[in-house]
Amino acid sequence: MSKTSTLLASLASAALVAAHGHVSHVIINGVQYKNYDPTSDFYNPNPPSVFGWATLQQDNGFVEPNNFGTADVICHKSGTPGKGSATINAGDKISIVWTPEWPDSHIGPVIDYLANCNGPCETVDKSTLKWFKIDGAGYNSVTKTWASDDLRKNGNSWLVQIPADLKSGNYVLRHEIIALHGAGSPNGAQDYPQCMNFRINGSGNNSPAGVAGTSLYTATDPGILFNPYVSNIQYPVPGPALIPGAVSSIPQSISVATRTASATIPGAAGPTSAAGTTTTAAGPVTTSTSAKPTTTLVTVTSAPATTAPPAGGATQTKWGQCGGSGYAGPTVCASGSTCSVLNPYYAQCV
Repeated sequence: MSKTSTLLASLASAALVAAHGHVSHVIINGVQYKNYDPTSDFYNPNPPSVFGWATLQQDNGFVEPNNFGTADVICHKSGTPGKGSATINAGDKISIVWTPEWPDSHIGPVIDYLANCNGPCETVDKSTLKWFKIDGAGYNSVTKTWASDDLRKNGNSWLVQIPADLKSGNYVLRHEIIALHGAGSPNGAQDYPQCMNFRINGSGNNSPAGVAGTSLYTATDPGILFNPYVSNIQYPVPGPALIPGAVSSIPQSISVATRTASATIPGAAGPTSAAGTTTTAAGPVTTSTSAKPTTTLVTVTSAPATTAPPAGGATQTKWGQCGGSGYAGPTVCASGSTCSVLNPYYAQCV
């Protein structure tokens, strides 16, 4: 399909999907690396060579549960390997930054996987990658917040740590947010997987087993088809178990880069960089455990009333929440969008 045809298809479907974001960059030990930007790089005849995977995500959209058995769930729609990689040591932390600001209504887990490319990640066949989970935070029953809430509070960023004993090699990091605001209905969850290439150096020998990307989830998994609006939330983070020694989330904090650098391209000189400054600010800690909780099934005998948009009042931005049981925010959508009811608990400007 030509880029013109793809653009027309993207524009035609834009009103049918809730566009929410992608990873703009990462920060490693104070060094910032640009990620692939699907909203602009796709249309650039000479896009920058980056470590992030290229995708057909021009609408900042998601992968729906009905496609979890297809290749799109591995590294997003039509994902192809990044042209370069970023180098990191085992045990180091990566700050993964999203853009635009993640909506507070789009609650859900944040999950990270690694897969060994067993060769250059720049040419790897994604269907051969075997993914193992290195973190996976869902709902914190103590603070009554979701992992996505912690991401928002930390500058739209998530901090993940590479296992200290991991065997050296070329790996793909698969980072994702799964939005659950519509997940009470079949095919209502929204998955936003993002993939990036890394050269990981270390002296460890740990080489965890993994599973194919198309086997991570199904549309009816308890953590995918899930009503997040019940009074007693018992949320099971979907996917395989964490690898031994991993935790659901390390303490979260905001990282600011001291300099920028480009990806290392095979056969080219090392990455270039520019100087800057760095600071780290403490943030909230996700304390959910790695053990999978028992799912609590709740029977609803009557649907709660849904807030209807009034004739006037404050205006909600496109893709923002505009109604639902207990919602008290703006119910009038910005010009060019309308309030669409997804379920009794959530309505959205589309």
